[in-house]
Amino acid sequence: MMVFTLIFCFAIFAPVTRSEVAGTKNVTHKTTEKNSEPNVTSLASQLNFYNPELLTARWGIVSELISRECQHDIEQYIAALRNGEKWALKMDDASGRYSTGWFWGNHFWTGSKGLCETINPSKKSIRVKRQVTNTSRNERSASTTPISPSQAEGYGPGSLDDDPAPFPVSFNVLRIRLKSNLTEQGKLLHFGMCLPFTCKQKDIHFILEETARGFKKATLNVESIRSQHHDFNVWQDTTFIILCIVTSLVIMMVICGTLYDVRIQKEKQKLNSLHPTCIPFNNNNNNVSEVTTKLDIGLTEEKIGRKDSLGNTESDNFASPSQDTGIENVKPKTFTRKGFFVWLAKKIILSFSLRTNIKSICDQRVGSDTIAVIHGLKSISMAWVILGHTCIIAFKFSDNMEYRKIVQKEFLFQTISNGAFSVDTFFFTSGLLVSFLYFRSNAKGKLESPYIKYKGLTKGLIRFVGLIVYRFARLSAPYLFVLGVVEVCMKWFHYNSIFEPAALDHENCPKYWWRNILYINTLFPTEQMCMLWSWYISDDTQFYIVGAVILILASSHFKSASILLVVFMLSSWTTTGYIAYTNKHIPGTDDPLAHFDKIYDKPWTRLGPYLVGMCVGWILFKTDCKIRMTKVMSIQFCQRVFYTLSAE
Repeated sequence: MMVFTLIFCFAIFAPVTRSEVAGTKNVTHKTTEKNSEPNVTSLASQLNFYNPELLTARWGIVSELISRECQHDIEQYIAALRNGEKWALKMDDASGRYSTGWFWGNHFWTGSKGLCETINPSKKSIRVKRQVTNTSRNERSASTTPISPSQAEGYGPGSLDDDPAPFPVSFNVLRIRLKSNLTEQGKLLHFGMCLPFTCKQKDIHFILEETARGFKKATLNVESIRSQHHDFNVWQDTTFIILCIVTSLVIMMVICGTLYDVRIQKEKQKLNSLHPTCIPFNNNNNNVSEVTTKLDIGLTEEKIGRKDSLGNTESDNFASPSQDTGIENVKPKTFTRKGFFVWLAKKIILSFSLRTNIKSICDQRVGSDTIAVIHGLKSISMAWVILGHTCIIAFKFSDNMEYRKIVQKEFLFQTISNGAFSVDTFFFTSGLLVSFLYFRSNAKGKLESPYIKYKGLTKGLIRFVGLIVYRFARLSAPYLFVLGVVEVCMKWFHYNSIFEPAALDHENCPKYWWRNILYINTLFPTEQMCMLWSWYISDDTQFYIVGAVILILASSHFKSASILLVVFMLSSWTTTGYIAYTNKHIPGTDDPLAHFDKIYDKPWTRLGPYLVGMCVGWILFKTDCKIRMTKVMSIQFCQRVFYTLSAE
């Protein structure tokens, strides 16, 4: 009886149990399927605010906002994408998109301007002749070694695929401000778009903003657009034409000067061959003295010189009035007007001689009126300046800006973070040389001979004007040429480069170049400066004017000049401190050029090192460049140098 009861219970509850187990299995299977669905969102999907899918989805709204020509070409582009045509896929591939480095500081989603230009129907494909080898296809595919050292694995020689678009295309770079939940503040991006050429800037603005509105995870605002609709023709630029003319004239002068210099050297060699040298020896008290005497044998009429109507010899007219003839008590040679201009013309032509200039540049001798160590100090400072500027410019266009926060903790990075002080070295050496050479030349009487007939204030004023005119004449010609080159180059970069120029030289140089020639560009706002890095030469020229006044005054009233120098120095330090305090400026490694327009480039804040250099120049003159330091002073000096280099 018990057995039948158990069988009956099993028969009743077994179907229910099986159904519950089956139901449990179904629930488990459904739960597993539900949990297998992706719940995460990739970073790329959160930043994909522009793509052909979004453009197609929003095309009904976008098409009503753009021009008819642009609408027609975009519709062709969308249809070609649906059909998988290669030129349309290349246009999509050439446009920018997020790749990597969002948290590493990558602000440049530029795409490829070169790829976009190859799609243009006006561009021809680049043909490369195929190389025929005996290697079979199977062997070639199995081999991992490139066919030749000039090729890489995966590269196939031949012609570039020629898939032109049915309409002209252009590459545009947009400066946009992107706001998303990934950033608390808007992030600046440079975004490249390969679009039909018929789409103007207004059309491009609508296309990107309206397409991005369909993207719910981020919002963006287009700040500016750089397109190829405003082309720059360098051959129609007035500045470029002037530069070509000046360059041609300089090349002609170099050729003429070099040929004339070679001719003079050959004539000197001929004349030297006609001058045998006699070396008589005088033996007095067993002391041998050597005297060299040249015998003028076979002098030609060219050597003697033809006499003019006044009886003057033309060869004498070519000599400098201060030329040493080797004979004492001989009056300086006088110039006729004609002879002076002939001598001046020859000097000007010879100044362009390639042979003479290369010899002068490569000359390693140090003159007696200079300080040898200054050349080494300037060389080290120049390398320091180049290092600092290279890192500053590279930082602006790098795709890993956040890496700076890591590398700036390194000890050697202080050479870059403290690079702002490298320019002070040049100000110091400039003031030192001006002061040292002026006092030494004045002590030798070289500054008195041109101004003997003048006295007092007139003499000082004429000397001041002479110093200023000499500096302007020496610097202005190459400076003006470089300004023209910078203006043309920056115009070209503005219209052709995918990167924004670091400065507005293409706009400022045509307007404000005259400020640079007068060396007053640092007295104006940075936004109005042409060739921003020329602030140094402007400040140095202004310091030179101040230094000239102090030095001329020191020639007759040394105490008054010293007081004036101290007043200038204290006023510069006080002004710098006041500006830094009012602007709450705290120097740091994050931004060593902070308040550039208020502190860094202004002459009243940078005058200190120049005046210190003038003081050191006077000390070197008084001590005849012989400064004695004890061991204790030497150790203290080295400690201060080390502390300066290691301080943050």
